[in-house]
Amino acid sequence: MTVSPAARRKARHYAMQALYQWSMTSAAINVIEAEFHSDNDMSKVDIAYFREILHGVPQRLTEVDEAYKGYLKEREQSELDPITQALLRMSTYELMSRIDVPYKVVINEGVSLSKKFGATDSHKFINGVLDKVAAEHRAVEVKASR
Repeated sequence: MTVSPAARRKARHYAMQALYQWSMTSAAINVIEAEFHSDNDMSKVDIAYFREILHGVPQRLTEVDEAYKGYLKEREQSELDPITQALLRMSTYELMSRIDVPYKVVINEGVSLSKKFGATDSHKFINGVLDKVAAEHRAVEVKASR
């Protein structure tokens, strides 16, 4: 069964919000996941993708954070606002773990969510960081598209 781009987009939307909640509350991932299922209409969401991101980021947190940390320019990771951090973690995880998803799609989705939820102009920062993560973790794919 093919998953629609809209269902995948909703999965990312909720995964970003759930990762934000996790970083703010330190609540258990399973509890946050259960809350999202009870508080939201998940009928049009790629639930498997939502679940993979929500569980995958915390499981590989050190590896994910290390993958983008070097591209933060003069910023420290602790200086990132929680939305930016959630988006960078989610998108970096996808770039590292989901090679079936084109890197441009991952970056565009991260940028789109940052325009909706992030601080003014945070999308430019996120785009720049994710471009560099993609160049490192998807080198063959990035090179082929240029």
